[in-house]
Amino acid sequence: MPQSHELPSLLARLDRFSERLGRCLSWLVLVMMLIQFLIVVLRYAFSVNSIPMQESVMYLHAAVFMLAAGYTLRHDGHVRVDIFYRGMTAKRQALVDLLGTLCLLLPFMVFVILSSLGYVGKSWAILEGSPDTGGIPAVFLLKTLIPMFAGLMILQGLVEAWRKVLIITGRLDPDADTPDHHEEHL
Repeated sequence: MPQSHELPSLLARLDRFSERLGRCLSWLVLVMMLIQFLIVVLRYAFSVNSIPMQESVMYLHAAVFMLAAGYTLRHDGHVRVDIFYRGMTAKRQALVDLLGTLCLLLPFMVFVILSSLGYVGKSWAILEGSPDTGGIPAVFLLKTLIPMFAGLMILQGLVEAWRKVLIITGRLDPDADTPDHHEEHL
């Protein structure tokens, strides 16, 4: 069976969505850094403290880490202990990744969604705000990142699982459309 260099259309669109979202979210790191710098300057140079600014850094930090996790999965950037994995063929690596996605990632993300719905729902019901006076009145939005994180991970996990099935069956070149891996080489 001839190898292709592309994912099927729907999977390719989901993959591109994850890529674009991750790249857009990366700009929040710069915004977060600038706000944190401003907080430090205001506090130590002018003795001014701003709770909303401090909380905004926390919100941005949460958004970056929770919403860009699918992007990190797409780029194989999550921590992995790969003592045996490195020496495997591309098809064996794909099989290990597929089993990990189906047996660990997807069930755990479904658990995260199911276990967080009540927590997030209660927060939305009261439109939970900051416990600090003058803080950002949107804790309910911050908590909403939990099921969003899991949903985005499920979407990217399904794309990665299908990519691995195509590699295992020989219908996709293992090196096709794979992002650069920034792993440490000894």
